[in-house]
Amino acid sequence: MPDSDSISRRRPSQTKIVATVGPASDGPGILADLICAGVDVFRVNTAHGDREEHQRRVDDIRTAANELGQQVAILVDLAGPKMRLGELPDGQLDCDAGAQLTFVRGENSKAPDELTTTYKPLIDELRPGDRVMLADGTVALRVEEVTSDKAICRVIQSGLIRSRQGVNLPGVKLGVPALGEKDRDNARWAAQNGIDFISLSFVRTADEIRQLQAVIESENSEAHVVAKIEKPEAVEDLEDIVAATDAVMVARGDLGVEIDIARVPVVQKQIIDACHRHRKPVIIATQMLDSMQRSRIPTRAEATDVANAILDGADACMLSGETAIGEYPREAVEMMHRIAMETEPLHRRRAPKRAPDLTPDSVNDITEGITFAAGRLAEELGAEMIVVASGSGKTALSVSKHRCFVPTIGVSDSEAALRRMCLYWGVIPLSGAPTASGQETLDHVVDRGRDVGFIDSGDRVVLISGTGLKSTSHNMIVVHELD
Repeated sequence: MPDSDSISRRRPSQTKIVATVGPASDGPGILADLICAGVDVFRVNTAHGDREEHQRRVDDIRTAANELGQQVAILVDLAGPKMRLGELPDGQLDCDAGAQLTFVRGENSKAPDELTTTYKPLIDELRPGDRVMLADGTVALRVEEVTSDKAICRVIQSGLIRSRQGVNLPGVKLGVPALGEKDRDNARWAAQNGIDFISLSFVRTADEIRQLQAVIESENSEAHVVAKIEKPEAVEDLEDIVAATDAVMVARGDLGVEIDIARVPVVQKQIIDACHRHRKPVIIATQMLDSMQRSRIPTRAEATDVANAILDGADACMLSGETAIGEYPREAVEMMHRIAMETEPLHRRRAPKRAPDLTPDSVNDITEGITFAAGRLAEELGAEMIVVASGSGKTALSVSKHRCFVPTIGVSDSEAALRRMCLYWGVIPLSGAPTASGQETLDHVVDRGRDVGFIDSGDRVVLISGTGLKSTSHNMIVVHELD
């Protein structure tokens, strides 16, 4: 029952779907197809392309959403201090175990066994014994000697590397900030363009989150910050980072290189648990349906990976190359939606039936109690929907984090708050509903629900409302049964 009767087009999954925009999904037409297939949030990756391309994609997303009359959020992903190899003499190099390779200063290699990187201070920050991982961790080096102008390394894990591939330094404390000048410029552009979420790559401390928030606030933007967890320092400082940020992304690509890949599944569960305790949305990303870049059907392991992320409590799952450069972008979205629809009934049976122990300082405890009770009451009464008017979206997020399996209709006077609800598990944002009084809100939503056949006579609707007390605007639950 959101705009343009999108519920009648497809039954939405409660787990939200984030899709990366790229050459395979360029243009309002294909973007509209992806929205109809189940996309809630589109990601624009500033690590690729230029400002003109990024602006065009933002405009196309909004055009597609407006034509459908659908709320869709946009996430701009800041590149962060990603290190890459420079140009290799032949474009690629076979690295044999035991071979010696040398990092030198400059932008281009002059000899087959010389490597350069885009990170100019690399040689100054390496020490003997440090590990260097290349090409998403497929090739591993160990530093043996460092001089003023070079770092001599030994190949300990063989493989093929190519120009411009990624470089990771597990355990090396880098001096470069997570929020460099280029990222600040991209953040200002995103804030000026009304972007809903801005993600910060390679976060190490909560202070880096606050730096990005200060940039956003200086542009009078309401954009929320998404902290990407992909460094071991972030895992160590997880509680403070989650408390400081607005949402979290488990960026398993670089995380699986920076820490032992065997730890990634456990760390993923730890991050999801921390996000639930702090009432923050969490996105699981990287290689979820990776084989669908080339195949119409994912592997069994990939389908299981998506399902397990949902069972662990992920608010959203993200597609990267599948929708950015893959051959089957729509099929990938449809598959993720299908997996979510099959998995969520089991998640419902496993969900906790009591309120979490921790109520963060940023959350009103009366609102927390009301949203938890409303969700349980809606389930006990077999209600068809919960309705919540939420000025900033925080109350809708509170309902979401309590994991009520009754569809939640979120209404707000703020279009920005409605778009942010696109990331909130189980929440369907609805534009145009009056919010001045609970009865007006309820009547409007019920009428819209009847129009699209989502609810009918005898159905029950639970409204989270308030009596006007100053302590909280949400302190009352109303149960309405349709005539």
